[in-house]
Amino acid sequence: MPDSVSQSRRLSLPVAPHVNARLRFAPDQPLGPVMSPEEALAWAAQVLGSTGPPPQVVIAGPGDPLATVGLTLKTIRLLKQKYPSLTVEIVTLGLGGAQYAPLLDEEGVGLVTLRVDAVDPEILVKLFAWIRPGRKTVPLAEGAEILLDGQAQAVVAFRKAGIKVKLRTTLYPGYNDDHLEQIAQRMAQLGAAAMTLVPFKPGAEEAENPGLPPEPDNGMLATALSRAGKYLEANFEQEATESGCALLAPMIEGGFVAAALPKPSSKRPNVAVVSLGGMEVDLHLGQAYQALIYGPREDGLTCLLGRRDLPEAGGGALRWEKLADSLPDCFALLAASAGANPKQILKERGITVLITEGEIDGTVDVLFGGGKKKPTCRK
Repeated sequence: MPDSVSQSRRLSLPVAPHVNARLRFAPDQPLGPVMSPEEALAWAAQVLGSTGPPPQVVIAGPGDPLATVGLTLKTIRLLKQKYPSLTVEIVTLGLGGAQYAPLLDEEGVGLVTLRVDAVDPEILVKLFAWIRPGRKTVPLAEGAEILLDGQAQAVVAFRKAGIKVKLRTTLYPGYNDDHLEQIAQRMAQLGAAAMTLVPFKPGAEEAENPGLPPEPDNGMLATALSRAGKYLEANFEQEATESGCALLAPMIEGGFVAAALPKPSSKRPNVAVVSLGGMEVDLHLGQAYQALIYGPREDGLTCLLGRRDLPEAGGGALRWEKLADSLPDCFALLAASAGANPKQILKERGITVLITEGEIDGTVDVLFGGGKKKPTCRK
């Protein structure tokens, strides 16, 4: 990590665990690591504490910040309490934006980047695999109409609340390359101020798929910018990323946020791991009946110290309280996934649940300050 951060760079905080839509051309893979609001504050404090005046902070990914707006608002609130002058932006598809605009304004959000790839429902149907405006997925054609209406209402509501709106539009040749002018015109009429144009770039594994759009050439990009520029300020993003941020939270082995890792203590020196085969973290916490306990032995080497039975499934919150009581010597628990309720209950009892699908030995060693190459013994 650099010792200083340019004022023009933005600090990205991935605190959104859920998505509300999926593009057809997105890689078929799980969402990346997600920070809790407290972890986001810890990472921001590490960066901002060493770089002088705070840069812009953007709440973006790996899901949509408005799909779990409570987590988003809590993150912003924690940040603004510590850094009152901090500039905060969110990147979102916009579903629910009209409803949440006053709350975002109240928490001090100054900019919303709205992901808008079409203003025509027929084009949206070709771009999206599914759209989930609420808790259930609706027919795609219906979802496309809801998305268009929701984005339009969101722009109006954001502007009414005094929040600047910028568009982030991905150019998909053969799908929306002739549609950029209509997007810019429509969104400018509603109150959007600018558009960042992002060229579609297939990943290495998807590049040979004949069903994917090609990468747009320079001529197509120049034409799109010229047409969009008739209605609002338009620019071109060289590298396509989820949020367009230059400074992302650092990830270490196992997919954890380095600045937010819990630390062992004299009372809680060990780590619990749930695993099917004992080699990788590959089990949902709710399915676990046993935990592997790792910790330092007398010579300081991190070892598998033993196995410990966990409470049986069922019982709701009581089960997680019993589970926490069964791990009084553990400061962290590694699982492939876990629900919000058990994570919160264990956190309140001194155990941080870390989500990863990494190899156990290397991941555990990182928690004790080592590296991938440092050996971890097995009992």
